Amino acid sequence: MIDLSNQHVFIGGGSRGIGRATALMAAKAGAHVSVNFRQNRAAAEEVVAQIEAMGKRAVAVEADLSIEGEATHALSEAVQTLGPLSGVVVSAGIFEGIALDEMSLAFWERTLSQNLTTTFLTVQAAAPHLRAHGGGSVVIYASTAGQRGSAIYSAYATSKGAQLLFMRSMAKELAPDKIRVNCVAPGWTETDMSREAMDKEGRDSIIQSIPLGRIAQPDDCAGAACFLLCDLAQFITGSTITVDGGFDMRG
Repeated sequence: MIDLSNQHVFIGGGSRGIGRATALMAAKAGAHVSVNFRQNRAAAEEVVAQIEAMGKRAVAVEADLSIEGEATHALSEAVQTLGPLSGVVVSAGIFEGIALDEMSLAFWERTLSQNLTTTFLTVQAAAPHLRAHGGGSVVIYASTAGQRGSAIYSAYATSKGAQLLFMRSMAKELAPDKIRVNCVAPGWTETDMSREAMDKEGRDSIIQSIPLGRIAQPDDCAGAACFLLCDLAQFITGSTITVDGGFDMRG
């Protein structure tokens, strides 16, 4: 059983999609949750209200985690409000595609900033709090695109592949502090961020390519993340759990 009783988990990008599902599942498992958002305060506060209705404490924390200093401020605010930090989930990011010949430098840099720089700054800001707690768990949402590459979504795939290597580097670097660092790599998942891409690709075609015969729901990914946050995974670090229904093992 996943048990996060009385732990404090910070969810970067916790107001929507997979991050929202992870925040709610962590609370169901007993955690108090800091819900980070960049733009939509109402959505974050709705998540907070649902968590509080479960009898857990929660706070909405506004910050653009890709900007230096904002992640530090967000983590400090979260700890001041909910107490010592034991877990961090990096779910904030963007998913946009464009062909190489049409891609601007601004597009490339925005994708890497929102996905990769956000990961770096969040983990960097969280590490001192996790050390002070005596250790903890960091879970980074990457993507199967970062494992195999993706035409049209090359900037996104690059940012996600870099997340995987950053995770493995941090797993080695932070292990002496008893901080575990792992990734969850979702495949096609039913979120507002991926809906347009799935419609273009064709949902029936996507489903036919997935051995388990359906598109993932956010809770499928959240379950893997909450497992990595809890003590059941206390000897797992530097690993990636792929949540894609078998998509990447097809012939």
